[in-house]
Amino acid sequence: MPKFIKEIYGVGILFFYYMKYIILLGWPLLRFGLDYKENIIMNILWVFCLILFIKDMVYKFVLKKSYCEEGSCSSKR
Repeated sequence: MPKFIKEIYGVGILFFYYMKYIILLGWPLLRFGLDYKENIIMNILWVFCLILFIKDMVYKFVLKKSYCEEGSCSSKR
């Protein structure tokens, strides 16, 4: 069972890493530009992606932290 939980966790990380910007920009476009119907699940997903985006901006610009440790990133600063 723990292996299954780890796989689901990994899939969630990959999904939100690649999809958060598409969902963050695409859902309002679909809702207000193309008149899609109200969808509570997509609204919750959009809010979650917004929180992840804000967290990324705070880490990058306010705290000036990186997700990789010192010396382990491929691009040196």
